[in-house]
Amino acid sequence: MGISKEQILKQKSQLSPAKQKLLEKSLQGKFKSESELNSIFRRSSTVIPTLSFAQQRLWFLQQLEPDNSFYNEYGAIQLRGILHVAELERTLNRIIERHEVLRTTFNLVEEKPVQVIASKLTLALPVIDLRQLEEAERQQEIQRLSIEQSQSPFDLVNGPLLRWTLLQISDREHVLLFNIHHMIFDGWSEGLLVRELSALYQEFTTGKPASLSELPIQYADFAVWQREYLQGEKLESQLSYWKQQLENAPPLLQLPTDRPRPPVQTYRGAKLSFKLAKNLTQAIEAIAQKNEATVFMTLLAVFKILLYRYTGQEDIVVGSYIANRNRAEIEDLIGFFVNTLVLRSEFSGNPTFEELLCQVRKMMIGAYAHQDLPLEKLVEELQVERDPKYNPIFQVSFGLQNTPEVKLELPELTVMPFEVEHTKALFDLRLDMTETDSGLEGFWEYNTDLFDGSTIERMSKHFQILLEAIAANPQQRVAQLPLLTQPERQQLLVEWNETERDYPKDKCLHQLFEEQVEKTPDAVALVFEQQQLTYRELNARANRLAHYLQSIEVGSGVLVGICIEPSLEQVVSLLATLKTGGAYVPLDPNYPPERLAFMLSDSAVRILITQESLRSKIPEHQADVVCLDRDRDAIAQQSDANLDCQTTLAALAYAIYTSGSTGRPKAVLGKLGGIVNRLNWMWKMLPFRADEVGVQKPRSILSIMLLKYFRPC
Repeated sequence: MGISKEQILKQKSQLSPAKQKLLEKSLQGKFKSESELNSIFRRSSTVIPTLSFAQQRLWFLQQLEPDNSFYNEYGAIQLRGILHVAELERTLNRIIERHEVLRTTFNLVEEKPVQVIASKLTLALPVIDLRQLEEAERQQEIQRLSIEQSQSPFDLVNGPLLRWTLLQISDREHVLLFNIHHMIFDGWSEGLLVRELSALYQEFTTGKPASLSELPIQYADFAVWQREYLQGEKLESQLSYWKQQLENAPPLLQLPTDRPRPPVQTYRGAKLSFKLAKNLTQAIEAIAQKNEATVFMTLLAVFKILLYRYTGQEDIVVGSYIANRNRAEIEDLIGFFVNTLVLRSEFSGNPTFEELLCQVRKMMIGAYAHQDLPLEKLVEELQVERDPKYNPIFQVSFGLQNTPEVKLELPELTVMPFEVEHTKALFDLRLDMTETDSGLEGFWEYNTDLFDGSTIERMSKHFQILLEAIAANPQQRVAQLPLLTQPERQQLLVEWNETERDYPKDKCLHQLFEEQVEKTPDAVALVFEQQQLTYRELNARANRLAHYLQSIEVGSGVLVGICIEPSLEQVVSLLATLKTGGAYVPLDPNYPPERLAFMLSDSAVRILITQESLRSKIPEHQADVVCLDRDRDAIAQQSDANLDCQTTLAALAYAIYTSGSTGRPKAVLGKLGGIVNRLNWMWKMLPFRADEVGVQKPRSILSIMLLKYFRPC
């Protein structure tokens, strides 16, 4: 229903001078309808105020987990000097009186949540005396009470939704704790709270009138207006833009984490702060100015490069808070106005930083033009499939605070912020930055279920390295920008590549084994189920088989297929083949016939060692067959002395086939020198105890061959 110009002029006298000027501007030859004016006025006294879109989403989340404290907005300030506690309590209650939202609770009317505004709410200011405690104990108690208050849930139905506590540290030192539910409070509200606290406390202690103008509307008026304003063509236009922006967007940013995601988010978190040098801040500001961008856009582009480099994803989506105070009527209101913009960037084609910044700038201009659509409404309209393991649409957020800092100034008091331990994280990762006189500062808020503090500290350093590289040359391509610290580069490029090690270069594997036989002939070398062989027994059996193989012309470079079930004989066959100078090809009798047929044909093995029970499983082939059970007597008649074989480390040791999962299987050839090097490194570098042994993977270098031959006497 429309509203006439006369009706609006009638209400003009109820507005502050600033709002009257705004109204006059709107009326000067431009007045057509309420929808064009877009001003917010007081609701009718008969209207039951609905929830704003943002409040509605938090209401829904709170119903899912009513005892959570995820959306508590908390903080603390330290007060040194003469504090008038009664006047401070009076000040806090006067702020509650000024802002209806601080007297608001929420309930269901006809199955819909509505705002229930108390006509009056007076809260006592509890004082906890900690003066009797020792210094160390006192500091621990302050932190304990701070965390306890920040994690105490609110009852949205019965309220109140804010609490204060004053901790008395000494006669002239106090800490004021505050905790307010996000349904009635946001980041901008904190600045308003500080400003009003300063003005009203000064009025009550000195008699100097507070310079606070009357509030023309209240938060509930905004909530009613928002529902009426955001509908029809306006809503469709906003929705159309965001649906197009997020079409086929990836549902999850795959950051590498220290631990798997828990099945349900716990929102446990921590915080890491950092500062940038003044000259680096100035360089970033210069790049922003040169590219007709803001510092926010420039830092966002750098942050997205960091995410791109960490994930390898070319489509990066992050969220960013916006104050959403784009109307004069709501600038001075405490309440939950903040909205979240979804910011998407493409990295295909490896753009330069300046090209990416241009893309980000264009994207941000569009986002700002369509900022009226609450994220809550967007999530509802997109019908995003919810996963309890992560947040919908985006899991990482970025923000820049560039509004002038509001300082709390109280007569006869020195006021300082008091750091409360950070214990929550609503997202996987959040980067918040602030512009200060000394340069950019920031903090990382991270989910401790996913990340260690050391990981985030490393990420923070990588972010700063990116900033420095871009400041030096913003025309570099994003994939080539340096990311590592100097110690990391040294470790990656130098230390981890210092792999040269001494190992026996004049003896083959079977010769080293034979030396170990001489040292420990009666020690157990091989165990399979209830059977075992000493070094002497294993060597003798391998020698007899090796002599037999040599008699049928197995020598240097001859490929010998070994198709035997896991057993002592399997290792005997491997070792015997090496003693002849031949190379083995492991063939699993449980492989599909097609794979065995291919491996036999492709390798063209000349000799196949197997057992009678397996011959039916082996496809047709051209190899001569040695059956260990059938030929047992002939093998037993051979000498058990070591062979005199002049094999070198450059000789072939094995041919092992790949799985073929990406195509046809391929033979991987390994030399004796590689085996000796690998096993020597394995024994020296891995933390084996003196009584331990090491084995290689079955059917790889030497199947289940033990490494004891490298142990010193």
